[in-house]
This record gives sequence, structure tokens and C-alpha cells, in this order.
Amino acid sequence: MTTDTAWLLLPRRNNAADYNMALDEALLQSASKLGCPVLRFYGWLEPAATFGYSQRYADIEKLTLLRPLVRRPTGGGLVPHDADWTYSLVFPPGHCWYRYKAVESYRRAHEWIRDAFAKINVTTTLSLSSQKEIPGQCFIGAEKDDVLWHGRKIAGAAQRRTRHGLLIQGSVQPPPIGLEREQWETAMCNVAQTIFSVEWKTMPANGEIEQLTNELQMRKYGQSSYNQKR
Repeated sequence: MTTDTAWLLLPRRNNAADYNMALDEALLQSASKLGCPVLRFYGWLEPAATFGYSQRYADIEKLTLLRPLVRRPTGGGLVPHDADWTYSLVFPPGHCWYRYKAVESYRRAHEWIRDAFAKINVTTTLSLSSQKEIPGQCFIGAEKDDVLWHGRKIAGAAQRRTRHGLLIQGSVQPPPIGLEREQWETAMCNVAQTIFSVEWKTMPANGEIEQLTNELQMRKYGQSSYNQKR
């Protein structure tokens, strides 16, 4: 059983889309070895889009002109990445979040985001029910427990649970009110300290994870044969 209060923080860095997906999967595969949760903030070197693991590429490519278009290791629909605030959470099998049902871990992640916005004086709510959606597009309409600002969805997430751990990938489309991303990231960390009693530690460089990330980028997420495989 892991210690639920010790968490690693991976500060924001801008990367290529295929690298971002590869690193999230590498963190998931390494979750048991790491032994504690990881919160990773990240950005994008160029505009891109990602789409859920089970989506059909032929359907998704018609919905956006953004390229590259990279398949995620998690589910969900199309997510445009440019000015959005992206993050991932990884939990090892011994952690309480791993034992949550998918609906509960989804809700808890978005309650955390809601509370972080509240800490910087931005009022958001969680969707009480599903709203009309356009198939394949994550930010048109809303699912239950998505984060809403003035009734519009601004945060969604997708998950994958394996024997190695739980991966949550999330995207926040920030409200157009001049917020600085650093404010929100700091609020996320502070809220976790208050609500989850998290003790943050900056994640040190890890050669094994970096090597695995590079391998996944080269043979998987950077390959059109993988991204277009269905």
C-alpha cells in the first residue's frame, strides 16, 4: 500500500504532441515503480489535436484541420490543443484513487479543478447531467461532472486503468478573462495540499522513464500507422 499523501509534481514543459502522449503512457507504465501519484502539467510546441484510443481516425480527421492528430492512450473524443491547459494524473495500484470507480475519479478530478478556480476567484460548476454533444468532439456539449463556466464546458478528461495504475488526462479551455496559467497551476497544488493533504515533491529526472517515452514516441505515437490504425 502506498502513502496517499506523498505526490510527485512534474512542472510544465512544452513538447511535441506525440511526445506528450508517449510520456503520459510511460508514466502510467512506471506508476508501480514510482509508488506515488504524479501530477504533470504540460503544453504544446505547436497547435495539435488528440483523440480517444477507440475513435476511428477517418471520422476524427473530418472534424478538425489541426495537425498533427495523435491518438491518446485514454478514451474520449477530439480535443484541440493550442492555448488549452493540459495536465495528467497518474496513480499506482496501491493508491485510493486507483480503487475508485471511473465515475468517481472523474468527478473528483473535476471537483479539484473547480476548487482551484474558486481559489483564484473564478466561479465554475460541475455539470449535473449530460448535455447535447456532437459525436467525437469533447468540448461541444458536456458530460455529467464536466467543469462549466457560465454554462459552457471548459474542462473535460479521459481515463485509462491498467494493472500498472490509473492515468487521467485532462484539458482546460481557460475562461477568456485574462487568467495566467501559473495562477491556476499554483491553485491546483494548493488545493491538493488542503483537501488531500498532499506533500509535494518535484519529480527528479528519471532515465528509465525518458527512455521509455522516446521508445513510445518513435514506435507508436509518432507513427501514422498507429494513429490511423482504425
